[in-house]
Amino acid sequence: MKYFESKKLDRLKFRPHEAKRRKRRRFLISGVLLTGIILLIYFILLPSRSIPPPLTEPQPLVPKSDEGKPQTIEGDIKKRETLFKSLVQKNIPIKWIELIISKMKPYVNFKKIKGTTYRLLTDEKGEMVKFIYEAGPTEVYEIEKGTDGYFVQKKKIPLDFYLVKVSGEIKSSLFEAMESLGEEDGLTLAFAEVLAWEIDFYKDVRQGDRFKVVVEKVYKGEQFLQYGMIHAVEYQRKDRTIRGIYYKGDYYNEEGISLRKAFLKAPLKFTRISSRFSQARRHPILGGVFPHHGVDYAAPVGTPVWAVGDGKVVQCGWNGGFGKQIILKHRNVYMTYYGHLSNFAKGIKKGIWVKQKQMIGYVGSTGLSTGPHLDYRLAKDGRFRNPLKERFSSGMPIDKKERAKFQDK
Repeated sequence: MKYFESKKLDRLKFRPHEAKRRKRRRFLISGVLLTGIILLIYFILLPSRSIPPPLTEPQPLVPKSDEGKPQTIEGDIKKRETLFKSLVQKNIPIKWIELIISKMKPYVNFKKIKGTTYRLLTDEKGEMVKFIYEAGPTEVYEIEKGTDGYFVQKKKIPLDFYLVKVSGEIKSSLFEAMESLGEEDGLTLAFAEVLAWEIDFYKDVRQGDRFKVVVEKVYKGEQFLQYGMIHAVEYQRKDRTIRGIYYKGDYYNEEGISLRKAFLKAPLKFTRISSRFSQARRHPILGGVFPHHGVDYAAPVGTPVWAVGDGKVVQCGWNGGFGKQIILKHRNVYMTYYGHLSNFAKGIKKGIWVKQKQMIGYVGSTGLSTGPHLDYRLAKDGRFRNPLKERFSSGMPIDKKERAKFQDK
């Protein structure tokens, strides 16, 4: 027994590295177990969190909740946006976008599609069945799926036409009177154009004057779209009543005389007169008293100016204090002058002939001018006349062969 104990002690005494190795092994095993226990506790107690979706995760054309159901996707083209961009934002697959663009290209100017709307219809499988593009209330295109693929067509929009009589009284202006009746500026301007040879709406309009107009109104369902043709007009003043009846492209009074004359009453759409014809007017820039042989029509820069009658351009360029000026020589004894223009209309130059109401230039403030206006002058036999008081010959009478038909209207 002592022998064996002696042997064991001898082994421990003479092999000390063996004891150290065992001690290190027990330490490593304890460390691994402790680490495993800590990790186990961490994963058990840590709250579960889902993986966040990608920031630009695309949505399907047909949401999963609506799979198996037909869908309608609607959109509109906003400012500084294109049809392509709008369709992409609706997450429409690129193959449908390319098909839509290619089919619509022959019919639509993609540079002028602001404010337009569209609808895309799909079937149960998410396939495009129809694409409807509304370029305007009466301009609608459809891309539809047929037996031989997709085809495009312009849709016919049913419209309603109503013949309406509008009548009112002038209190301050024709614009104000029309607006008080719920009418738009388009009717006011069209009414004034019919009577442009008879009435100067800068000077001839007075409080208490009355007017009537028989006009077509175009509707799409209950939505008013636009005014159609004016069939008849009437303007009643204290001393005179002017009537115009439409017949074969022109307007005639009740006696069958055309309202159209050699000269218009004014060279631009009516606004207001800032200075009248005068033999003694104090010049706003030069000072002193000088004759003013014209009429100044105040209007914004760029307002179109038209020829009051058929004539030949005898001057088109700079003319001292008148700035940019156009002078027209007419077939009779008259000449007309248009001064302080900002620019000339395209194609207008010395030597060409222009038609009545053809645009020849734009209102400006060139030369000796205190603000934007048109200096309009009229000369007869070389002497300046007051354009507001000059009387021109009556229009041509209706053809005798047509008079009976005209009287039946």
